[in-house]
Parts: sequence; structure tokens; C-alpha cells
Amino acid sequence: MSTSCMLGAAPSVRYARSSVGGIKSKTRASAPARRSLAVSADKNYKLAIIPGDGIGPEIMAVGKDVLEECGKLEGLSFSYTEAPIGGQAIDLTGSPLPEESLTICRASDACLMSSIGGYKWDTLPGNLRPEAGLLGLRAGLKVFANLRPAAILPQLVDASSLKRELVEGVDIMVVRELTGGIYFGEPKGVELRDGVRYGFNTMVYSEPEIERIARVGFETARKRSGRLCSVDKANVLDVSRLWREVVTRIGAEEFPDVELSHMYVDNAAMQMIRCPLQFDTIVTGNIFGDILSDAAAMLTGSIGMLPSAAVGSDGPGLFEPVHGSAPDIAGKDIANPFAQILSVSMMLKYGLNEPAAAERIEAAVMKTLDQGVRTSDIAQPGDTTLGCKAIGEKVLQNL
Repeated sequence: MSTSCMLGAAPSVRYARSSVGGIKSKTRASAPARRSLAVSADKNYKLAIIPGDGIGPEIMAVGKDVLEECGKLEGLSFSYTEAPIGGQAIDLTGSPLPEESLTICRASDACLMSSIGGYKWDTLPGNLRPEAGLLGLRAGLKVFANLRPAAILPQLVDASSLKRELVEGVDIMVVRELTGGIYFGEPKGVELRDGVRYGFNTMVYSEPEIERIARVGFETARKRSGRLCSVDKANVLDVSRLWREVVTRIGAEEFPDVELSHMYVDNAAMQMIRCPLQFDTIVTGNIFGDILSDAAAMLTGSIGMLPSAAVGSDGPGLFEPVHGSAPDIAGKDIANPFAQILSVSMMLKYGLNEPAAAERIEAAVMKTLDQGVRTSDIAQPGDTTLGCKAIGEKVLQNL
């Protein structure tokens, strides 16, 4: 990929959009028609529920209501077991990741999580903060691939901080490696050397770790437009030179039909603001993906609209909103529940292989937005602003 903006570049294959989250596939693009009556459940799924902190319990309640109603309409039933992780777990047990919670998650068919963390726990040692629980959960579930879609919905194009002509039609999928890199590398810590404190972390990737995330990136790109951009810092970092070498080899040997390009992370950040339409699927390491996916999220107008999925080779996946716990608005019924609702949709599609149910939820979200109702973070002049619970009721009505 050149650094110039490839506006209007035609993909080699056209795929139907089947996800509000921006994932394109060969499945049908239209959502199923609403059934007037619930159908008897013929499938039951065990779900681990991680309520989270801050606004987490509020938006999780909305997400579960939508899941339950959708299940009635699609012949699905769900059993729930709560697994406290993060701040809630610290308050209950003193640990951000109690062993019992990890056991519950591992035994489930899928894990639905809300946002964790908050100012309350910021003064704790690093290994006891809520974020340590999240990192431990990802490692414990071996969910190494994080799928973070960022698509501009036509109803919200004017909510973006960028001009309409820059963002209209943007549909990016960031495939982020999730259980390696600088967040997990050893050695790490803070130590005293000759009377001076030093802080240090290690950015490390093995060849097999790069191979497996590269394959996810290529497979995702193949289902979309057939274009993959690998983001690294190979001009400076040895670990990125290995990353680029391995990604290039996997592409040549296993995915010759996918167009591969490379970009340095600093340039990728600039290009995402300058001309986001040039990107389709991005594959990158943990810290680069963390930053770029949040930047991509804001192209859409609000991070409160975006879900994410974390999946591995086997076992349950982890599905959660991209946004944080927003403790400053907790309990005020003004939180945006759309990302949590769409995380439910991603769980149905990628965790439980129930695409029809996922499409039903996505269609209900689109219809709700078409009706001009918004939470305050995405409202424009003329929109009807509703609270978290009321938005949930609207989505339920539109299922």
C-alpha cells in the first residue's frame, strides 16, 4: 500500500456486509424478518457474565435483555453464571482475577464482558489493578486474536470528528495480537540501579505467535475485500523485523490471493486520520493494535458504538465493548449501550455460530438509529436523546 490515499480503489471481490461492526462475509446481507411469536428453544448455551465496573452493570443489563428476547425469537436459550473480574472482584476477593471466575469462564460456551477498571483502584500495585485481571483472563482463555471493527454507520457519519468526505464509507477491521508483545513480555518491572529508579518492559514475539495471528489477519481479509495491511516498526525494532518477515512468508505461502502491504505504525496512525478509506483489514501487535483500534474507533463518532471479540484456536471467546468503564457517569442512566449490544451480536456470530440471531440484533440496532434516537454522546441536532435503559427498550421493540 502506498502512503497516498487510495480513494475509490475497487476491491477484487465484492462481499455483502452482514455486520454493523463492519465485518463483511459471504452470508446474506439482509436480516431475518421478525417473528410475531417466540419459538421453543432447541439450543442452550452456557455463558459466563462479567458485569464489570462503572457503567458496566448498566449496559450489561441492557445487553442481556436483548440477548434473551432475541433468543426467544430464534429458538435459543441461555444460562448465565456471573464471574467477577476487575474492580468488582478486587472488592469481593482482593484479587482482580479470582481462580473461581477463571474456572467459570473456561467452562462456558462464551464469555460476555462489560467494561472494567476505574479511578477507585488506580493506586493499587500493578499486579492488583483491574487491568491485570483482564490480561490474566485473556491469557487464561488463550484468546490471542482481537477483532476490533470500526465502520461508519450512515446514520452517524456526521457524528465523526472528521469531515464527511473523509469518513463516509469507512469500514476497518483491526486484527490485534492479544496475548504477547510488550504487555506480557519478560523481564519487566521497576528497579533501583545505582540509586536511580528504572522502569522497563520487554517487547517479544516468537515466530509461532506471529504465524498464528498473521493467519487470522489473512483469513479475515480474505472474507472482506482481500486486502491486508500489516503494521509494525521494522525500521527501528528487531521484533518488528521478525514480524514483517514472518507475515510476508505466510502471505506468500498460504494466502497468495490476498494483497499484502506493510506500514510503519507512526505512518499508519497519520494515514488513519488523513485518509482512513485506504484501510480495510489491519493486522498488528498488541500495543500497536491497542492504540490504532482506539483511533479507528473515534472515526465512527463515538467509541461507545464499537464491540470487540477475542478468540483463540479453541475454547470460549471473550466479547466486550471497546470503551472503558466511564465511572464519572455510572448510575446516571446516560451510558451508551450500543457497543454492549453489538458485543452480544459478535458473541452470537463468532462465539456461538448463530449468525441469524446476530443479524437480527444488528438489524434492530440499525432500525433504532434510523428512528433518530440517540444517547447523548452521538446525538446531533434534531435527534431524540434517550438514556441507557430507554435505548435498550427501543432495540427490544425493533427485534
